[in-house]
Amino acid sequence: MADVKSNKFLGELIAFLGFLLIALILGFTIGKGKIVAAGAYIAIPFVLGFLILVFKDPKIGLISILHFSFLANGLGRYVPGDVPWGLVIDALLILTIVATIFKVTKEDAKKINNPIFFIMLVWFLYTLIQVVNPEARSKEAWFYAVRGVSLYLIQIIPLILILMNKKEDMDQVIKIWLIWSVISALYGFKMDLFGVTTGERKWLDDGGKITHEIQGRLRIFSFYSDAGQFGAAMAHTALAAFLLALGPYSKKQKYIYWIITAMCFWGYALSGSRGPLFVLAAGGFLYLFLIGNFRILLTGAIVGGLLFALLKFTHVGDGNYQIHRMRTGLDPNDASLQVRIENQKKLAVYLATRPLGGGIGSGGSWGARFSPGSFLSEVALDSWYVKIWVETGVVGLTIHLLTLIIVLIIACIKVFQLRDPDIKQKMIALTCGYFGIVVASYGNQILGQMPTGTVIYFSMVYMFLCTGWDNELSRKNDLALEPNKQLNPKRVVVQIS
Repeated sequence: MADVKSNKFLGELIAFLGFLLIALILGFTIGKGKIVAAGAYIAIPFVLGFLILVFKDPKIGLISILHFSFLANGLGRYVPGDVPWGLVIDALLILTIVATIFKVTKEDAKKINNPIFFIMLVWFLYTLIQVVNPEARSKEAWFYAVRGVSLYLIQIIPLILILMNKKEDMDQVIKIWLIWSVISALYGFKMDLFGVTTGERKWLDDGGKITHEIQGRLRIFSFYSDAGQFGAAMAHTALAAFLLALGPYSKKQKYIYWIITAMCFWGYALSGSRGPLFVLAAGGFLYLFLIGNFRILLTGAIVGGLLFALLKFTHVGDGNYQIHRMRTGLDPNDASLQVRIENQKKLAVYLATRPLGGGIGSGGSWGARFSPGSFLSEVALDSWYVKIWVETGVVGLTIHLLTLIIVLIIACIKVFQLRDPDIKQKMIALTCGYFGIVVASYGNQILGQMPTGTVIYFSMVYMFLCTGWDNELSRKNDLALEPNKQLNPKRVVVQIS
């Protein structure tokens, strides 16, 4: 009996000392790290729960990536501490890939055998070779910069092909995209009406106000990386929602799409960003082409031409700040445009003898961080295509443009082949949105930025899968009609001579 009591006492003592040690460790780390450390400890059980869920169903990880892409670039303004929120996407991707490997079957793996994967694999392999570019000054800069250029692309596309390859998955992605866009638009309205938070003011004071406070007016950026990305995302969503509102849906659905269109268009206008105007223009033009109705195409071209002329050749509405900002985007003498043209002339001289470019991560913010003082780090890379040209050379730019054009051509061919009205309208919306972003990326670095980049990756995959869904639906409809054919056979008349 004494041994039992002593063992019980010893166990309680060990448990007490263990809890005491944990308490001391927690107290010390929270004292040092304060709210960040405390938050990390609180998050541990939730993280463990999330890990279990992802390994049970890797699709949860992929959906989480889509959700988090809307928050990744702006979260640092609202959460204290220098947390590298962008790397959370990397962690989620690695986790989802590992979970998928454990769950994937041979049949699932065959789904990667899709043209969209191989088209983008060519681009990724070229960017991979760039790690040994003799002009590159930093391998670390390559690692950070290549993620938005091609690494996320080549990781996410196979995951979509394996985990979210059904029409129902596309419908879910569209809903998530539209809901987050509405939330970001509402937050943008709040920012415009009531001003910025302490964290947002600090971001502006640390350098953001140079481009975001113009003539005493704040360019709204919501919780995105900047106003340019917010404006592009809002224009992208406004275009897609507008095209969906024209589709074969119920009045209730149409009203919802029209409301989203209006909210996101106003969000785009508040951003004060000029480049996203071309998302609407290019996407709208492609829509008129895809519907194949010459009369509507002609009418749309006339209306679009009149709106263009109104902005380009008149001063109507100049008293409105948003209209004035849109108009400056069409002014060839705009000071900002002239600076970009001068930069491109300097870059053309520098790159004339560098067909492979200066190396991924050598320009822009990554260049300033990892190779300060170099020529490329001091030249602004405002355009996505200028960035690709500078960092991968004329060879890289050619490959990149070819991949984007091939995807567009295939997508348009597939849209013409579709028969189901619902699938066709949604694919028109995604394809036109894709084209609008591709065109507008000439003016801003849109394609490689989140959340637009993530939405585009999903769009590209669905643009290639849509005919398979359409054929499957047609087969089901034919099978459903087959019994009726048997019940109502054609009457055969036999003539006896």
